[in-house]
Amino acid sequence: MRRPELARGALLLLCGYCLFIGFVAVAAPHAFYDDFPFLAHWVDKLPPYNEHLITDVGGLYIGFAVVVGLAAWRLESGLVIAACAGFLTVSVPHLLFHATHLGGFGVVDGTAELIALASLLVPPVVALWAGRPAAPSPRGQAKGTADGTVP
Repeated sequence: MRRPELARGALLLLCGYCLFIGFVAVAAPHAFYDDFPFLAHWVDKLPPYNEHLITDVGGLYIGFAVVVGLAAWRLESGLVIAACAGFLTVSVPHLLFHATHLGGFGVVDGTAELIALASLLVPPVVALWAGRPAAPSPRGQAKGTADGTVP
């Protein structure tokens, strides 16, 4: 890996975010709907409230936390790629949806929401970049072990 500590840090940041979102949505779906992100009120601008949907989304984020956490722990190239690709596959359409549904949002809240959602694309991209195989050393050997983990 190019920068294993950077890949691990980005993955752990993403894991923490997923755990926070997931557990709040599962444990307190109505509070998540009414108050998220707790300094503003963004979710309730897209009614109606649906407890089933919010708890399912919470479970999805907890599931991502498990996969991303395993990727951070193991730092196996294939697992890092799968975790990041899966998260980006969900996050890009999520950002695009919100970018096209800003009715009811003021300029400050709409801008903050889009910046927050766009910032979630950074950790998986950083992890993918940092997790790429290192360039071959002058002796023609790549760093790391045969199974793709970092010693």
